[in-house]
Amino acid sequence: MESSVFAVKIKPMEKTDLDGIIAIESEVYGEHHWSKESFLSELSNDLARYFTVFDETGNLLGYCGFWQILEEAHITNIAVSKKCRRRHVGEALFVTIVEECYKNMAKYITLEVRISNRPAISLYEKYGFKSLGVRKGYYQDNNEDALIMWTENIFYDKFKSKYEKNIQNLKGKISIL
Repeated sequence: MESSVFAVKIKPMEKTDLDGIIAIESEVYGEHHWSKESFLSELSNDLARYFTVFDETGNLLGYCGFWQILEEAHITNIAVSKKCRRRHVGEALFVTIVEECYKNMAKYITLEVRISNRPAISLYEKYGFKSLGVRKGYYQDNNEDALIMWTENIFYDKFKSKYEKNIQNLKGKISIL
């Protein structure tokens, strides 16, 4: 009998991952995606941290990244292959970012998200993000607006208790090896 818990491995992004990442970029974002050179630049950026997620057989499922400047982390991207959506892979990547923020003493997390991306917005709201504004015409492919979302201080009890509750729920759905 197959387990209902999906097992994944998350590790720091490496140059050898880039061809697979570009394939996911193209699938997810179409022609308006980051280039391989953009990711190479991010991998050599001291402010940036990027991660990849693989299934048990070594298939690349997605990636994420963020910049940390002093006490603030800015999520640059979270992308999951379309075939792996709704399996909590994006949430596992998001949790990886939050854990890195705790380790590196980043107190606040921010990001931009398409106003039409309800699944992502719901995920961020579930973890306590609030929308604090809109960037008009932010996305170049269709001029779509972006919500600007922020957390309160992630070390405050209000955020931590919501985070811990969500982590417990996530553990029953996905296993991070």
